[in-house]
Amino acid sequence: MKRTIVIGSGPNGLAAAIVLAQAGLAVEVYEAEDVAGGACRTLPLTLPGFLHDFGSAVHPLGAGSPFFNTLPLAQYGLEWVHGEVPFAHPLDDGTAVLADRDLGLAERELGPDGKAWRNLMEPFARRWPQLAEGCLGPVLRIPPHPFLMARLGLSAVQSAQRLADAHFKGVRARALFAGLAAHAFLSFDEPLSSAAGLVLGVAAHAVGWPVPRGGAGSLTRALTAHLQALGGTLHTSRAIDAQSFREVTGDAAIALFDTAPAALAVIAGDRLSPGYRRSIERFQRAPGAFKIDYALSEPAPWRAAECRRAITLHLGGTFEEIAAGEYDVCHGRHPERPFVLAAQPTLFDPTRAPEGKHVLWTYCHVPNGSTVDMTDRIEAQIERYAPGFRDCILARHVSSPATLEAMDANLLGGDISGGSMAMRQFLLRPEVRSYSTGARNLYLCSASTPPGGGVHGMCGFHAAKLALFRASH
Repeated sequence: MKRTIVIGSGPNGLAAAIVLAQAGLAVEVYEAEDVAGGACRTLPLTLPGFLHDFGSAVHPLGAGSPFFNTLPLAQYGLEWVHGEVPFAHPLDDGTAVLADRDLGLAERELGPDGKAWRNLMEPFARRWPQLAEGCLGPVLRIPPHPFLMARLGLSAVQSAQRLADAHFKGVRARALFAGLAAHAFLSFDEPLSSAAGLVLGVAAHAVGWPVPRGGAGSLTRALTAHLQALGGTLHTSRAIDAQSFREVTGDAAIALFDTAPAALAVIAGDRLSPGYRRSIERFQRAPGAFKIDYALSEPAPWRAAECRRAITLHLGGTFEEIAAGEYDVCHGRHPERPFVLAAQPTLFDPTRAPEGKHVLWTYCHVPNGSTVDMTDRIEAQIERYAPGFRDCILARHVSSPATLEAMDANLLGGDISGGSMAMRQFLLRPEVRSYSTGARNLYLCSASTPPGGGVHGMCGFHAAKLALFRASH
């Protein structure tokens, strides 16, 4: 049986390992940390009994992943938990805009802009399996379902500013879309800055925005259990450097890296051509994240009661305010009122905190490698919509970009996206060969390859499929 290795046990690394194991190969996964999962881990970061997601928390693309949905993950304890609505966006007038999964209810929620919202989202939501197959894969290929993908592309290539101006007139719909678009870590005047928002919005109506019961680590444990059932092996606390790479590779037929391109360059060394090394040295990081996990004595006291219907909240006010903040971050500045992404999973999954207590997961965007403490600014944004929030705090765990990188070496400078998703790197991720490094049997399968960041496993799936194809020809 041919031996293969995967370096890194994030969702993409585990997905790649499963594909290789399904093909009958002997697979070994090496993870530097003592807990598998990369940014998909659940850890006791604050007080005893409180479980916090280290990285990703809410997983629309995980629930809607074409690959994950072929796996028997429920047999290994994975259960998706949904809020009453996918996400909410509070406003300064004391109300909140809700993104209902039902498009009819969403249309009514958005009033005069409801029909435009529905017309934008419904054609893709109705065909989510085909859309996911097309957009969660390599960019430089003849896409499956080409007419559907062309229709998506006409909207997705636009800047968030242009798309919002073309479709929405009212404050509420524009704010709702701004919260989605901000997931791209791009300035709203850049091409493609609407793409992430559009896909995530469609996913909200097609599959919802659920969390795994027990935390993100439940998904990792299910993937790991399935890999082991297929005969694969996971080694934790096994950091791989250039020397140990030569040792563990041995007679391995294939090696895949669920790492940042910079780590690939260091570990693989002279197995990579000078041209490929130059290409990945030019790979640009995305802005970073400044993250705070809270242990709370009670749920956040949102002024708009509707906010308790959603696990995910987008805090940032109007479209214009969020756009200004994202522009600042992308130009090296720290906004006074940052866009804050928040998740309150214990409203619907009480397993993560002691009885009656809660956790809150938050982060804002900052320039890559920022050393500015954003704690007060994040908490001011929460207090803006939940007066008295600070009185609920039992403990907080602050993760600066440096902290995130120290806990996961792939999160360079706090980059949780696997690199910028600006136009060039959307097309060339990390360069024209995508998963292939040009070196024989050496592949990249991280979020720095298509389709990019998100918990979906599709980078690993496609990289492993390519590796198997090349190995058999």
